[in-house]
Amino acid sequence: MAIARGYAATDASKPLAPFTFERREPRDDDVVIDIKYCGVCHSDIHQARDEWGNSTFPMVPGHEIVGIVRAVGSQVTRFKIGDRVGVGCFVDSCTTCAKRDLDLEQYLPGLVVTYNGVEAHGTPTQGGYSDHIVVKEGYVLSIPENLPLDAAAPLLCAGITLYSPLRHWKAGPGKKVAIVGLGGLGHMGVKLAHAMGAEVTVLSQTLSKKEDGLKLGADHYYATKDPETFTKLAGSFDLIICTVAAEIDWNAYLNLLKVDGDLVLVGIPENPVPVHAFSLVPARRSISGSMIGSIKETQEMLDFCGEHGIVSEIETIRMEQINEAYERVVRSDVRYRFVIDMESIKA
Repeated sequence: MAIARGYAATDASKPLAPFTFERREPRDDDVVIDIKYCGVCHSDIHQARDEWGNSTFPMVPGHEIVGIVRAVGSQVTRFKIGDRVGVGCFVDSCTTCAKRDLDLEQYLPGLVVTYNGVEAHGTPTQGGYSDHIVVKEGYVLSIPENLPLDAAAPLLCAGITLYSPLRHWKAGPGKKVAIVGLGGLGHMGVKLAHAMGAEVTVLSQTLSKKEDGLKLGADHYYATKDPETFTKLAGSFDLIICTVAAEIDWNAYLNLLKVDGDLVLVGIPENPVPVHAFSLVPARRSISGSMIGSIKETQEMLDFCGEHGIVSEIETIRMEQINEAYERVVRSDVRYRFVIDMESIKA
């Protein structure tokens, strides 16, 4: 066993603190990665504070991991020492499936999440707020050489969370796409939808980030606090992706869709949100959900970002600033994603 240094939540009511733990010994199909940067996702906060009711402690969060390969097992063929790599939201899948589905593995039984999970051999998973990680080759991703590692880290969750529905619902030339919320997820949706050739609109509570939104690639920007927005834009969009976890009126947004339009949820409100049948039936509209993406699709997303020079807008922090960063994320006081510099954990 190798000793790892990190930061962990030891109880839902306590701040994250320095934590030393054991990583499992590498197997023949494993890759050992020295972590250089790890993004901070809002789901890290939910789980560290047991807001979803499924947390186990101690917990080392972090599933937007980028780093450099330190060592590889004897059966590893796709990676070598020194490669730039990433690890996303899960590190194994389909452990109970007769056949692994490379396109839909994130939706199938047996998904082993990067932290707050348990591997097939019974070892608890611990995430990227640490100095290194050991991961099966099939769950390691290549980071394009032209992308800076720090700004590429959030692509492993925020990037794929928006790329997957945009691709599935065929965002592209001739399609009108709206992104609800311009935060850590929403700003990636704007960049990706723009690069795909769609006409992009941001729907945000206020116009406070309008200048940012237009610079990131939005064609239009509207304030949802203004009731005229919902009158003016009625029946406008082919696809709306809702990135916010607030309990907004989904019926109002459904009425912004064209016939056969889709409202796709990637943000998860704490409580149920009512949907009226009349928001769906008269225009054959749909409401759907989407969760991250498969390993295959995540690599496709990274390659797409490499081709188009897309990374996240980030603020880099030191590891000891994580608790302050959590509070700022909750207040929406970050433009647009925190990334931890793991060199700071060695200080």
